[in-house]
Amino acid sequence: MEQQNSNVFDLHYDQESAGYFEQSAKWARFIAIVGFVFCGLFAVASFFMGSIFSSMPEMSGVGMGMLGGGAVTAFYLIFALIGFFPCLYLYRFATQLQEAIKANDMAKMNYALKNLKSYFKFIGILLIVTLAFYAVAIIGGLIFAATMASSL
Repeated sequence: MEQQNSNVFDLHYDQESAGYFEQSAKWARFIAIVGFVFCGLFAVASFFMGSIFSSMPEMSGVGMGMLGGGAVTAFYLIFALIGFFPCLYLYRFATQLQEAIKANDMAKMNYALKNLKSYFKFIGILLIVTLAFYAVAIIGGLIFAATMASSL
């Protein structure tokens, strides 16, 4: 039995689709740039927050324990770095999509879609990790509450 070779993905887009791609690329680029700005502000704020937290023991008379200024700075920098990558993927998607539409270049379109896939994959993994963290925190809180209630 001979197998037919039909390519379902031999898609072509019309002017309406190109317009939707252009609008999507503009909004994606805007969102990515705003994300980069917030990542930068978060990184800069990390040093201020670190110094604020390191000076707190003198102000309140109570030490911070293991959570010092350096740990707070590292914590903020890690969050800035985590936020940077989705913005990078989204920015690459937007710029490559705009170039692909203007030049009618399928290689650039593929690269744009590859970055969009990476963006959604990163956000999905981040969502799974966050939900797992919340589940562990809720279960830990319930166990702690049950332990405290039984000791009364």
